[in-house]
Amino acid sequence: MSVLRGITWEHPRGYDCMVAAARQYAELVPGTSIQWEFRSLQAFADAPIERLAADFDLLVIDHPHIPEAAEGGHFARLDGVGFDAELAELAGQSVGRSHESYAHRGHQYALASDAAAQVSVYRPDLLAEPPREWGAVLELAREGRVLWPLKPIDSFSSLVTMAANAGTPPAVVPGEFLAAEQLLPVLELLHEIAALVPEVNLGQNPIEVAEMLASDDRWLYAPLAFGYTNYSRAGFRPARLRYTDIPRGAAGVTGSLLGGAGIAVSARSSHLDEARAFAFWVSSAASQTGVYYDGGGQPGNAAAWTDDRLNADSLDFFRGTRATLEGAYLRPRSTGYIDYQDSMSPLVTQALRGELSDATLVRRLNDAAADLLAD
Repeated sequence: MSVLRGITWEHPRGYDCMVAAARQYAELVPGTSIQWEFRSLQAFADAPIERLAADFDLLVIDHPHIPEAAEGGHFARLDGVGFDAELAELAGQSVGRSHESYAHRGHQYALASDAAAQVSVYRPDLLAEPPREWGAVLELAREGRVLWPLKPIDSFSSLVTMAANAGTPPAVVPGEFLAAEQLLPVLELLHEIAALVPEVNLGQNPIEVAEMLASDDRWLYAPLAFGYTNYSRAGFRPARLRYTDIPRGAAGVTGSLLGGAGIAVSARSSHLDEARAFAFWVSSAASQTGVYYDGGGQPGNAAAWTDDRLNADSLDFFRGTRATLEGAYLRPRSTGYIDYQDSMSPLVTQALRGELSDATLVRRLNDAAADLLAD
């Protein structure tokens, strides 16, 4: 019996689905048992990859960690080890650039078991049609009915999304975030709407905002928040939420910051073949449209995004946000990106609180990019 340990994050979307999948997999492959543990959402982004790779065989990870993990030798390659046919199939079943986001220098280091980006979310029982462009978002915000997760990582993510949505994606030029004349108008709109949402949002993440929307009829809509299909399902919370494409900018509904989660195999695992086999199985179309979704997961396989049963069960979560996912912005593939994101995110929230000028924020974003995003 091979007993593997897996680490994921604390939410039905991250944990319950993997436990359900492991249970079914044990029935299919009796010689393999996978025991899943979880960490908080913040630790999901912050925990050192090298320490996790030393302790676990399977890791559910955020794709910006891939360059660092690959360069450090922490994750096992998934290409050239007997699964290339399956890998090619998954590449063809990618939602947008999700599959690509787990590759580095020509090799694959994780599989897109979960797909997400910043999307819009609203209460369909209270709002017949959500805003479809930023001017309408501003009008609804003036009525005091809008929420927006703006804790540091989410305010930074929103800034990136809004810049790319305006037709000026950041960090296109190595060593530069974005020129002041491109970034300042985006910051002006972000300030204007952020000033009209509850102050508590400046410390909240998308889960906390979804909880507010689903439990309090005062709130109708949030313009940018990472999607959680759980909130669209009947019975999960008092009210169901409908997720939809982001507001149209100059580039349409493109530019949303790509998120999601992938499943990686530790290079230090004593069960490399067994761990790889499970990673490919849980990422397959059959698993993703079945046990993975039914266990509370948010599939990364495109077969799930077109599945009639899953869309009917989730208020068309997948079809309703697919255009946004297909046009999502992929963060820089730099080994310094995680440090950049961690150090810059608090500055965006500080600027929204009036504790830092926009000019200073722009300068610091570009100075740090010269140090950390030059490769």
